[in-house]
Amino acid sequence: MSKKSTAGAAKSETPQQAPANLERLRTEPTPEILTAWEGVHEALRGEYGEAVFRSWLKPMQLQAFYQGTLEVSVPTRFMRDWIGSHYHDRIVTLCREANPDILRVQIVVQVQTLRDPNATAATGNGFDVSAAARAGDVDIYSELSSALDPRFTFETFVVGKPNAFAAAACRRVVEADGMPFNPLYIYGGVGLGKTHLMHAMAHALRERRSRKVVYLSAEKFMYQFVRALRRQDSMNFKEQFRSVDVLMIDDIQFIAGKDTTQEEFFHTFNALVDQGKLIVISGDRAPMDLEGLDERLRSRLGWGLVADIKPSTFDLRLDVVKSKAALMNIDLPQDVTHFLAGKITSNIRELEGALNRLAVHRDMTNTALTLDITQEVLSDVLRSYERRITIDEIQRKVAEHYNLRLTDMHSARRSRNVARPRQVAMYLCKKLTTRSLPEIGRKFGGRDHTTVMHAVKKVEELMTEDTLFADEVNGVRRVLKGD
Repeated sequence: MSKKSTAGAAKSETPQQAPANLERLRTEPTPEILTAWEGVHEALRGEYGEAVFRSWLKPMQLQAFYQGTLEVSVPTRFMRDWIGSHYHDRIVTLCREANPDILRVQIVVQVQTLRDPNATAATGNGFDVSAAARAGDVDIYSELSSALDPRFTFETFVVGKPNAFAAAACRRVVEADGMPFNPLYIYGGVGLGKTHLMHAMAHALRERRSRKVVYLSAEKFMYQFVRALRRQDSMNFKEQFRSVDVLMIDDIQFIAGKDTTQEEFFHTFNALVDQGKLIVISGDRAPMDLEGLDERLRSRLGWGLVADIKPSTFDLRLDVVKSKAALMNIDLPQDVTHFLAGKITSNIRELEGALNRLAVHRDMTNTALTLDITQEVLSDVLRSYERRITIDEIQRKVAEHYNLRLTDMHSARRSRNVARPRQVAMYLCKKLTTRSLPEIGRKFGGRDHTTVMHAVKKVEELMTEDTLFADEVNGVRRVLKGD
């Protein structure tokens, strides 16, 4: 065959299909073919450089050689199509130069699994042994995911008015035949149950739909992406995350300010939505209030359903104490139950921690729990809790009360409907925290301490003149103190 006809043959065959009349007889390559493929690998590395080689060409693994066809596998369809469009002709040419028995190159998709590191799964020349020889194969999606807490299920999640909407939305996603909304975005303060709901959804989706469900924190997503970049293996990272059925990212606020990670997540988000895959995200605030996040990404996070978990009420905390105490087999008197629900108001996680301490004390001393004992055991917790009201918490509570965005607390807007609540927040920061006036000013968009002084004085004057306004401010104050 002439060089001209050889080139024509190379371009006439697609990398996805062998000639129709070719009977596929799978055989392991001979030593000569293995040597030829090893040489082709090195030639590709030299021609295209290390970065391209690692991302696109190194993943190719020799599978079989039959009737002049060299069968090479890659882990994804996307990689197969890219190699076919950009490198296939050159691969064919190099293969024919290395061994004239190779007439064509067939690129197929073979989904990879993560393997036991002690298993001998491939030779140094890239030839992948048969599946029967693989030891300890692991579901790649379980490896991508963070571990799920077996305690965090829908059955153990206590539903109350502050979290009822979010809990219902999560159950709807699990139980619906299709996708009622995409993405689902859940937000709320620390320790209010976001992670519990995320774990409950992941458990249920895996059990009921046998889907490829990947759950992980935004921090772990960023870590895996950075690691892939350092290893020059970003394409494998992309294809793993873009082949899932459900992607669940917890605490999305942790990628704020991380431009490269945001860009990758943005493209992953779009690719999954285009494929009709489900995305569930959680954050500590509404999408448009996530500072440091790209505007395009914030917009997409709000595309589907946004469900918030509001701060806990006394009734919800009471139910949580009763439920958790029953699960821990702790017999709590009514006065202790009400005391815990009334005193530990910042989040549900701290309530659970308090109950754990009481359970340990009961087991170690073999004494019944009373209100006096509870106060003694939790004395340090209760003392530190009295000092724990923060500027951030005050800003959130005031913004919620006046139906404003959190960013209005930091903005330069001076309209009355924004300026007055901001002054209230500054006043409460002065009264309920030990922060200095300059520190408070910095937390309100870098304002001067004199601005804070003016706000405090103005609110005090208005409270003496207007009893309704005073009741309003004192109401927010009581919520913050848990009274």
